[in-house]
Amino acid sequence: MHEKVYWLIGFLALYWGYCLYWGVAGARTAKTASDYFIAGRRLPLWVFVLAATAASFSGWTFMGHPGLVFRDGFQYAYASFYAITIPFTGVLFLKRQWMLGKRFGYVTPGEMMYDYFRSDTMRLLVVLVAVLYSVPYLGVQFGAAGSLFSVVTDGAVSKVAGMTLFGLVVLFYVASGGLRAVAYVQTLQCVLLAGGIATVGVIALDTLGGWDGLIGGLAQLGASEVGQYGTTQGLGGGDHNAYFAIPGVIQMTAGLGVEDPVGGVWTGVMILTYMFALMGIQASPAFSMWSFSNTNPKPFAPQQVWASAFGIGLVMFVFTAIQGVGANLLGGNPLVNEAGIPQSLGAVQDYMAAHGGALPLPPEIAGDPDSVVPHYFNLIADSLPWLVGLLAVCAFAAMESTGTAYVTTVSGIVTRDLYLRFLNRHAGHAVQKTVGRVTVAVVVAVALVVAAVSSDALVLLGGLAVAFGLQMVPALAAVCWFPWITGTGVVLGLIAGLIAVALTDSLGLALFGDVLPWGRWPLTIHSAGWGIAVNLVVCALVSAVTQTRAARQHRQRFHDFLDGHAGLPAHKRVLVPVAWAVTILWFVLAIGPGAVIGNQIFGDPAAGPEGWLFGIPSIWAWQLLFWALGVAVMWLLAYKMEMSTIPGRDIETVVDDAEPLPQRVGA
Repeated sequence: MHEKVYWLIGFLALYWGYCLYWGVAGARTAKTASDYFIAGRRLPLWVFVLAATAASFSGWTFMGHPGLVFRDGFQYAYASFYAITIPFTGVLFLKRQWMLGKRFGYVTPGEMMYDYFRSDTMRLLVVLVAVLYSVPYLGVQFGAAGSLFSVVTDGAVSKVAGMTLFGLVVLFYVASGGLRAVAYVQTLQCVLLAGGIATVGVIALDTLGGWDGLIGGLAQLGASEVGQYGTTQGLGGGDHNAYFAIPGVIQMTAGLGVEDPVGGVWTGVMILTYMFALMGIQASPAFSMWSFSNTNPKPFAPQQVWASAFGIGLVMFVFTAIQGVGANLLGGNPLVNEAGIPQSLGAVQDYMAAHGGALPLPPEIAGDPDSVVPHYFNLIADSLPWLVGLLAVCAFAAMESTGTAYVTTVSGIVTRDLYLRFLNRHAGHAVQKTVGRVTVAVVVAVALVVAAVSSDALVLLGGLAVAFGLQMVPALAAVCWFPWITGTGVVLGLIAGLIAVALTDSLGLALFGDVLPWGRWPLTIHSAGWGIAVNLVVCALVSAVTQTRAARQHRQRFHDFLDGHAGLPAHKRVLVPVAWAVTILWFVLAIGPGAVIGNQIFGDPAAGPEGWLFGIPSIWAWQLLFWALGVAVMWLLAYKMEMSTIPGRDIETVVDDAEPLPQRVGA
């Protein structure tokens, strides 16, 4: 057995020991249902900042994201902007949800939606969205963890055995300790996630011979026409190597879908709507419960601006980009190899001389982009086996981070919004915790079974999870901002949005492909974009015709409370239109149709470093520029516009979260 396996076992023992410790510690402190499901509303600031960041970015960020940058180049690297768009949803909704949770003692978003809309249907839809989100998301993480176990142990541990072991650890500490245990484990997971991404980026850069080797290889690649999609062929984004340019604003391809893109699928509107999909992470029911778990909103702004937008954004725009694009220069792309680009780089020549003529990365990874990161591990397996073990644990932690966040919250949602509401309204704390633990076990078991027997179907559902989560936005917008939106409008809009998402993605094609007149992601618009468009239209139209005076007065009570405690001081209200104008402009130029400007504004991709204004390809410079501007926009909204700061007035709790639901406001 290779030495790296022993290091992996040692680091896993330490990591899992930490997980199990917090499972036991969380169980000891979870005296009430509130303690178990939302950590008694007492998560420390630093714990929420790190834990919420880990919950927002999964193993896909660690493993899958670099693989797609490798396959599609810098046009896909715009997806790294989800470091900003994911917490942007939190800026819009988390503070106001916390205020309502503090005021009325909500433990789940279903309780909040029920009180606000007076609708059990809305509560049940929240349960549905939570389950649709958590089960496939967790299953994808289990499957990926099992595969990595098998790869790192050179097949000594099978995929099924690896994912089962992984699942048992998750089951123990999540079921035992609830959200508090998950949060404290995720503080470590956040550090491992960011540190692991940066370390793999350094390995890639070192293998290329440093910065000069990277830039030299990019210059040759930019001047060529080789790659996954060839050139963009002048479709609104110039005629450049597709690794270095967005292929226009929008495309109408064969069958209206993205099966036959010219110059790549990542058009301006595709990037924008894909970012919409990922905004669904902090719009999902899970993050509503995370908002309720805090003593006050003080952690929201540092998590959104500094931990996520700045910190995770930095490692993705720099180190993930180096990993992904660098893999094309290290032998992973047969088309690039045939052009002789890797073989012309000095560091690669030295590697080949020392390894019998083999390139650093095998060309087989072109057929399996997700294997890019594990193959970077293999580059140091002989020289630094301990680091391979540590990096593998970083990957496992990343895979675990998001899945566990959704498992613990879906257990609370099922317990409170199904069992407590419809089966036993007066269940005590011990019964609620027991039901929650049983729910965790069921979710973990289902995710493991589905991941083991139907990985293809699971990937389809996993890809839809965040798009489904985005469909909660109109409901959250109603509760937090717009009293004119009615419960009927939200319910019908949510249902229509979920259907639209399914019919414009792989699931719809798998079920109804013979009758649908379009392909996946019609007009290079992601299914989340189609879903939220249909959702908003239906929601607005139905709300316009279902207004009643009594219901509007009831909803207005919530908004009067929010406005009275979270309203801006008079001297800042003049900044509101400026703040939103800046935000919309950033969305258009950074991740929307205007992003095509970045293709060549700082130099033609074929010009090389002498013709690149900042010494790097124009598209990369544009991404880094708007990443920095995006951090500034997030700061403006979260801090200056006070959308994520502590309310100016103290909030008095009028309903305790231990009271039976019939005694709650609006019941």
